[in-house]
Amino acid sequence: MTNIVNSEQIRLKALNNLWIHNRDWTEMAESGGPPVITSGEGIRVTDSEGKTWIDVNGGYSCVNIGYGRAEIAQAVYDQINKTPFCPIGTTTEVVINLAEKLAQLTPSDLNRVFFSTGGSEANETAIKIARAYHNRCGEPGRYRVISRRGSYHGMTGGVLWTGDGPAVHKADYGPGYPGMLHVPQPNPYRCEFDAQTESECAVLCAQAIEDTILFYGPETVSAFIGEPIAIPQGAPVPSKEYWPMVRDICNRYGVIMIADEVVCGFGRTGKMFGMEHFNVSPDIMTVAKGIISAYLPMAATIVSDQIADSFSGGESSLKHVLTNSGHPVSAAAALANISIIEKENMVDNAREVGEYFKSQLQGMVNDHPYIGDIRGIGLFLAMELVSDRETKAGFEPDIEVGTRLTDKFKERGLIFRARENILHFGPPLCITRQDVDEIVHAVDIVLWEFEGECGVGRLA
Repeated sequence: MTNIVNSEQIRLKALNNLWIHNRDWTEMAESGGPPVITSGEGIRVTDSEGKTWIDVNGGYSCVNIGYGRAEIAQAVYDQINKTPFCPIGTTTEVVINLAEKLAQLTPSDLNRVFFSTGGSEANETAIKIARAYHNRCGEPGRYRVISRRGSYHGMTGGVLWTGDGPAVHKADYGPGYPGMLHVPQPNPYRCEFDAQTESECAVLCAQAIEDTILFYGPETVSAFIGEPIAIPQGAPVPSKEYWPMVRDICNRYGVIMIADEVVCGFGRTGKMFGMEHFNVSPDIMTVAKGIISAYLPMAATIVSDQIADSFSGGESSLKHVLTNSGHPVSAAAALANISIIEKENMVDNAREVGEYFKSQLQGMVNDHPYIGDIRGIGLFLAMELVSDRETKAGFEPDIEVGTRLTDKFKERGLIFRARENILHFGPPLCITRQDVDEIVHAVDIVLWEFEGECGVGRLA
């Protein structure tokens, strides 16, 4: 273990040289950060000062199998000693086996796999394939992409302009990428149409996709992209009508349907893929995070036979190159990761423990006036906080809800960064009921403290 002196030296090096995403070094210095993690096991990690933390979000809801799995390290070691990379125009058996496994796991005829290294790349690839497909079909004018407000599909130059979620600050990066259109999110708690029921919200939000296609002209629309359940708005689960309607609309107008399973995939929602909850198959599926539990960079764009076949023969091949696409070492780690998920029934655990987790969170509602909504499915859950439950009003910026709650969670041994008024729970899928009880107890106390400071509650 790193001693205290060395820990401080390492921290200072980080402040001098490291650029951590979504943080700046001044903020980290003032808060005594960044914490330097030296080990992990299950849902817990240990820092360089010897303190153990619960990682409530499993990284970015990506460490699905949990920390410290030696099987992944062994798979990496074996492969890197065998074939660490391969020449242009070749591949390796382990990459082929991973592609076959993904084709077996995914629904319908999603059989052709293009590998990349992260969710942003996977979604960029999906959009490029969709546009290129239409071009090969003699419809080069189909360049527009429809996504949903309150979604997130990545941070690279193209997909940055899809989704329009609150985590994406676009002002620095304009002008916007051409052809990006946005429609309402089927969030029944905050439906843009003020729908009276979940079903009405779902139908109106799906209809908005058709209305947008017709307004701009089907001959100009390439694809629709959406997560089965969106993370930025706090895991709103659309009513059962939504996705079948979207599938039908896309079929009707020749629009490619892209399912972004980067977060939902590989057991997060209590099924292997989020779209399984709605019995709908997309034309293209993107995966990352849980495919390898973030032990190494790995992602994939999985394409239906109908679309993929248009890229076969002559000059039709996809002109798209990523240096580390189909990296054999990452492929070995991904296969080991998927094997662990299957053998240890982590998908079932996500469903069963997720149901318990959600029920425990729902049990807090009557005690906390600031809890507006509990939603989600499996281990993809969220709590939305409001200043007024009747009006669903948020909080004034000067209250600094996110910062204050994050600090309080830290005091309770949780690595759990609140995104303003949304608390998103996405722990490793190996979590137990006892772990849930520990997390819920800490959240309960933190909310009592925060509400007491705001004059609407009292300390328990």
